[in-house]
Amino acid sequence: MTPSASALLDWYAHQRRVLPWRALPGQVADPYAVWLSEIMLQQTTVTTVMPYYERFLKCYPTVQVLAAAPQQEVLALWAGLGYYSRARNLHACAQKLAQLGGFPSDVEGLQALPGIGAYTARAIAAIAFGVPVVPVDGNVERITSRLHAIEEPLPAARRQLDRLATLLNDDPQAREAPSDFAQALFDLGAGLCTPRRPSCLMCPWRATCKAYATGAPQRFPVRAPRKTKPERYGVVFVTSDRQGAIWLRQRPEKGLLGGMTELPGSAWLDSALSLPEMLQEAPVEAAWKEAGQIRHVFTHFTLQLRVMVARLADFAALHNQPGFACPPERVAHQALPSVMQKCLTLAGVASVD
Repeated sequence: MTPSASALLDWYAHQRRVLPWRALPGQVADPYAVWLSEIMLQQTTVTTVMPYYERFLKCYPTVQVLAAAPQQEVLALWAGLGYYSRARNLHACAQKLAQLGGFPSDVEGLQALPGIGAYTARAIAAIAFGVPVVPVDGNVERITSRLHAIEEPLPAARRQLDRLATLLNDDPQAREAPSDFAQALFDLGAGLCTPRRPSCLMCPWRATCKAYATGAPQRFPVRAPRKTKPERYGVVFVTSDRQGAIWLRQRPEKGLLGGMTELPGSAWLDSALSLPEMLQEAPVEAAWKEAGQIRHVFTHFTLQLRVMVARLADFAALHNQPGFACPPERVAHQALPSVMQKCLTLAGVASVD
């Protein structure tokens, strides 16, 4: 049985969240605002995204302004938000949109753009262009799993959940208000159908929810046991001169943290380096001292970095090394990922915003 779209939309009319990228009732959504927010919200919470979204919109109020910005500037503004391929794809997509003269209004056209997958294409199409499709994010996946009490664990159940989620559009009321319906689903998952303690008694779909009928709705979606993340190890070198400048370099464009700014250091290995092995990786001979160790969790592994610190009179010995001297007042403007910000903070030689 398809749950009542009318009941969900009535609930949404009174309980909808006020978000900076969301159009007010009666207004038409801005595709640029929807796209920017959806890219930022991938793997990231609304609370974390808010200040980044507002800064981006202030610096890049239109697609054209974003397209014309240098990539390193975009990466620097993104620094700390994580999943940095999103920022590179965001910039590439803006350049493509500037060439096209605007956003495609259909799912297929949107999905052909850099960095826009099936979910994001559906979300933009539904919210900004009124296309009657259901964007299936984590919230919608959870709602659908509970509506049908799906026993197959994630991630194997994803294809089935995607198919079942599309059936929510069988209600004509959903097809008549695709923008509100999509956002109502997001708000239902974020506000009531939460992962650990769903507020079922307030839910407009409680009567048709099979998980609620089991008496243990929080058990859904069922998840396969998590695998232990592998550990990786490395060392970075924080080199400063008499003026407090720091020697930095840029990572390769492709790969993890591609195009971001980093401290010189070793490759990230499966086993820890000994002190002599670490010093062999140093960019220059110096009186290196260990400031400590940081731990950083990536999606697929955990990284432990030893942080070595040295002060030089100048960077003359580094001029044949890849990199550049960054004045202390410019460090906060570099495209430094969170893992490198942690290293600098530990070293205590630079202020990172």
